[in-house]
Amino acid sequence: MSKPNIIVRFFRFIWRLLGFIRQAIQLLLLLVFLAVLVAVFSAGPQLLQVPDSAALVVAPSGVLVDQLEGDEVSRALANLQGLPPRETLVRSLRELLEHAAEDDRIKVVVLDLDEFAGGGLAQLQTVADALVQLRASGKKVIARGDAYTQAQYYLAAHADEVYVNELGAVVIEGFGYYRAFFREALENLSIDVNVFRVGEYKSFVEPFTRDSMSDADKEAGSRWLGSLWDAYRTDIAAARDLSPDAISAYVDEFADRVEAAEGDLARVAVEAGLVDELAVRGTLDDYLVELVGEDENGYRRIGHLDYLAAIRRENPKTPNNRRVGVVVASGQIVDGEAPPGTVGGDTLAALIRQATDDDELDALVLQVDSPGGSVFASELIFQELLAWRETGRPLIASMSSVAASGGYYIAIPADRIFAAPTTITGSIGVGAVVPTFQRGLARLGVRVDGIGTTSLAGQFQPSRELGPDARRVIQASVDNVYELFVGKVAAGRDMSVDRADSLARGRVWVGADALEMGLIDSPGGLEEAIAAAADAAGLADGDYAVDFIARPLNFREQLAGSFAVRVARWAAWLGLDDSFSGVAGLPGLLQAVGEQTAWLARFNDPGGLYYHCFCSQD
Repeated sequence: MSKPNIIVRFFRFIWRLLGFIRQAIQLLLLLVFLAVLVAVFSAGPQLLQVPDSAALVVAPSGVLVDQLEGDEVSRALANLQGLPPRETLVRSLRELLEHAAEDDRIKVVVLDLDEFAGGGLAQLQTVADALVQLRASGKKVIARGDAYTQAQYYLAAHADEVYVNELGAVVIEGFGYYRAFFREALENLSIDVNVFRVGEYKSFVEPFTRDSMSDADKEAGSRWLGSLWDAYRTDIAAARDLSPDAISAYVDEFADRVEAAEGDLARVAVEAGLVDELAVRGTLDDYLVELVGEDENGYRRIGHLDYLAAIRRENPKTPNNRRVGVVVASGQIVDGEAPPGTVGGDTLAALIRQATDDDELDALVLQVDSPGGSVFASELIFQELLAWRETGRPLIASMSSVAASGGYYIAIPADRIFAAPTTITGSIGVGAVVPTFQRGLARLGVRVDGIGTTSLAGQFQPSRELGPDARRVIQASVDNVYELFVGKVAAGRDMSVDRADSLARGRVWVGADALEMGLIDSPGGLEEAIAAAADAAGLADGDYAVDFIARPLNFREQLAGSFAVRVARWAAWLGLDDSFSGVAGLPGLLQAVGEQTAWLARFNDPGGLYYHCFCSQD
């Protein structure tokens, strides 16, 4: 066989050379990747320590929540991209503020609320109570902001000194209860929405059948909104040494006062006693240097997230054989699995089962911050809680800002229910929504016809008008589920069925009313519920650990989360924080529409039945 000619041999040489170079590059990239892994998972930059004399800068971002949405990996990756947190955990704020009250290194607390987006009133009160306790320990609290929204100002008002930018404002509007109504839009689209409910106050179905609020919804809403507004005014007035009427006057006369001040909104806030002084950015730094000392960054300080990490390193949790477990039900209740921030029936049931199987757990607290949702998912959770009860160990429920409809339903098995006076609860009722599209299809020239073996065949098809027998079946099912709900309320709250029914009908109550009516047992928040659970289990004060029960991360999630956090730490150490910055959210209009309609996507009950309350306040 003859040798290939020189041209062929040349190109073969070039091909082999390119292959060698490719393999060399791959090997080099692998070595670089391994080097990065070693660097990231080594000690890395020194962890931030708490200075001997410092200001604690508390700068919550996003909304207050009882459970962070999503998983640790997605949050770590968002942090890696430079995106600010969308949520702040209430119990973490309370933990760090309580610790700061006893920490001699912390001389003053600075509230920076510019990125804070608010939260439920009960959650705001929890943080405000921690601020009051911190001030009682002798620590000064200073609030500063470019401007204050209603929720931001609620926290700022609990500071010793409140500063606002000279071009800022304190905007308090009161509480509102607004939502979109789709009846006309559905009519224009030729979509029939068949609604079934029990309870004239069960208003979550009304957006499909009306263009405005019903009188019953306005009546009930006026009561609970008025209660929240009274609580807000009273709390602000007490914190600022004003009268509640002065807060109302500030809101009612706001336009007149702004005109009289020639548009100077900041001066209006100062004259009303809501703010102590005006201060542009940076003007407080010299004052803070006097209080805590100076370093290369200005006044000596530590951010609240770094402080929280530091105190947890300094005070690691020690194993304790006596434990109180906490399971958090935060968000709308949906069928199946769901990530944190939404209550998946299967997900939460599995966590409760995990607690039940843990023989070393002495008591369980169910923390609820939910407007309800799927009837089927709520029942799954209810049954798992009964299984816990059968072990003879205490079960305590703690209601946060909202524990209504299905959120109230899953609290019924508890030995004792705690709620804040401003918790939104009740809404004991049921509704079903079944859309059909035959008119819309007809407009497109689509006709549906056929035959069935029985009179019921095809009556539930969404492409046809809902049949008369189907309507009877759904209404009977709704009636049955309502009777089930009311019966369980009566049994769980030791009252007659007639009494439970009179408190139900879908009506929303605040915690103070619910306590008076016997729907809850005690005023208080999560800390009081945990203490009650420990006491019921015979545990001495401080002689037990609190275990927040969550699904354990798998190896992939642990690796990805740890890697992202460590890379972010290295980036910050190298001054590259902004190199991973992400993009902003949706445009304002689309976001507003999305907020009004996103809840529709979570209606997935297999039977189309819902314990749901549309009872958020703006």
